[in-house]
This record gives sequence, C-alpha cells and structure tokens, in this order.
Amino acid sequence: MTGRIQDKVAVVTGGASGIGEGTVRRFVEEGAKVVIADLQAEPGQALAAELGDNTRFIETNVTEEDHIAAAVDLAVSEFGQLDIMFNNAGIVGAIGPISTTTAEAWDNTISILLRGVFLGVKHASRVMMPNNTGSIINTSSTAGILGGLGPHAYTAAKHGVIGLTKSVANELAQYQIRVNAISPGNTVTTMTAGVGTRDAADLEGAAKYIAKGSPLGYAGFPEDIANAALYLASHESKYMSGHTMIVDAGQTASGMVPNRFHNGDNQTLHEAGRRT
Repeated sequence: MTGRIQDKVAVVTGGASGIGEGTVRRFVEEGAKVVIADLQAEPGQALAAELGDNTRFIETNVTEEDHIAAAVDLAVSEFGQLDIMFNNAGIVGAIGPISTTTAEAWDNTISILLRGVFLGVKHASRVMMPNNTGSIINTSSTAGILGGLGPHAYTAAKHGVIGLTKSVANELAQYQIRVNAISPGNTVTTMTAGVGTRDAADLEGAAKYIAKGSPLGYAGFPEDIANAALYLASHESKYMSGHTMIVDAGQTASGMVPNRFHNGDNQTLHEAGRRT
C-alpha cells in the first residue's frame, strides 16, 4: 500500500462485483474509505464484511434518485465527506436488431447506464461543491468510442456518458471538481462471460475469449480498470478533467470492431451477465 488516496472517501456504484469490486478493493488498499452501492445485497454485504471498517454497503438501484442520494449521504454521515464518486454500475441491456428492440428494453437500458450516471454526478456535485474539491469518474466503454462494439442502446448510452462527462467537467471546474470517464475494453467479468461464453460463471473461458480479440493477445481484468480509476481519483491526475481514458489493449486504436450484438439469436445474452 502506498496511500495514494489515503483518508479519501469514495462511493462506487456497482461495487459488489466485476470492475466495481476490483475498484473498491484497490481504493481500500490505497487508504480510502468506500461506500459500496449496489443492487446485489448479498455479495455487497459480504465484500464490506471482508474489507472491514473502511467500507459500508448500501443497497442501491442507480435509476432511483433517492437511492443515489442515500449512498452519497451515507458517505458523508459515516466518513465525514465525499472526495470520489465512481459511477460504474451497468448491464448489457437490450440486445438485437434495431427493428425488433422494444421501447421498454431500450428505456430500461438507458435508465441504468445513463440516468444512473446523471444521478451520481448530480448528488456527488451537491456535496462536493461546498468543499471546492472532488473527483467524479464515470464508466463509459469502447462502445462509447466506436459503433459496433456493443448493442445499440448500450452504445447510445455509453456515448452519452462521454458527452455528459465533458459537459459537466466544464461546469464544475469552477469548483475544482474534476470529471473524467473511463472506457474499458472487454474485461473479464460475469457480464462479459455471459456474452462471450453464455455462462456468467465461466471467467476462465471469458479470459480466453477476450484474449483472442485483444491486439495485445491477453485479456483485461477488473484490476486493470481499477488502476485507471485510482489514477483519476488521486492527486496525480490533478490537471485532467473532461477526459475519457481508454483502457482496451489498443482495440479502438486499431479499429477492431467485431459485430456480435445485433443478431436476433443473441437476444437473451443480457440475462447471462448483468453487471460491469
């Protein structure tokens, strides 16, 4: 441990599994106190119990404003402040041809992936502004950089996250609050396992699947994204705001765009892996 965010206070949405869990662990290793905000109560409570007094868990549906407000307020009431907000929770969501995508599935996907980020930014800024400090980090995706790397609704939402990040960074700079995004490439989580192997528990299979499409020849893991989040959360990135950090082994740079999500036979894949 080097204490890069020693005594800082963070909220991580989707913090009970995948990239969120990896980030919670990394933040705690580096000295932070973390509120784990997730809809998954059992793994979230278990993670908080494992990591001890520097964590709290709160059951959170990121589409509900009072849930997000409660997570932020818990950070302040339990740990005295909020320095870092990582808006990370997500799902794959609606999959299939645009001609057959239902409005209900579309709206649900946008609500989780974009409304959830908006609410996190809103309530983080509410408590950060009086202190004139803070780092807000939003999870986008390589699907927010290029078309064809994700389903239509997911792609639209992740492009929206990048636009929102830039817009809010412009507003909040006057309060010394930095707002940045991370665009992960394929990362070994239950969500990508569900897409790649149709078995959310097959992380080994997911790693092999992802490695085949990686320009570097190996897969990314939650800790790789957590390291990017740690940098954006720390003082080391004090001159960065409105930026999207792409962590994808060079996939978007090389223009690798596998079209896997727009076929009718893939409609049920989102049920296999639900969390980033």
